[in-house]
Amino acid sequence: MLKGGILNPAINSLLSRVRHTNTLVIADRGFPYWPHVETIDISLTDDIPRVMDVLAAIKANFAIGQVFAAAEFLSTNSPQTAGALEDALLGIPITFEPHVDLKKRVPHAIGLIRTGDTTQYANLILESA
Repeated sequence: MLKGGILNPAINSLLSRVRHTNTLVIADRGFPYWPHVETIDISLTDDIPRVMDVLAAIKANFAIGQVFAAAEFLSTNSPQTAGALEDALLGIPITFEPHVDLKKRVPHAIGLIRTGDTTQYANLILESA
C-alpha cells in the first residue's frame, strides 16, 4: 500500500507512461475535452483541487523540462496569482502563448488531468525533461 506521494492509481499510471519530451496537461474545470486524449477527472467542487495543487504533487517525482501556459493567464489574473505560478515553477522555463495555440498542443499530450480550478486560463502543459 502506498504511504505517501500521489495516491490516485490512474494518475500514477499516467505519470509512469510519460517519457522524455512527452507532455502532460493539468487543466481547469472548463478546459475542452478531447476524446482521444486520456483524461483523468479529479474535480470535486469549485477549486478543489486546483491546478497548483496537482502541480505541487506531481513536481516531487516528475522531471519538468519546460511549461506552456496561456498568455491570457497573465492578463486576466492578479499579479499575486501569476507570481505564485512563477514561484512554483522556479527555474523551469515557462512559455506563455495565446490560449488558442496552447490548445493546439493538447492532442499530442500523453494525458490530461482535469481539476476543479476556477482560475481563468490556469491550464498548464508540462513537458518532461
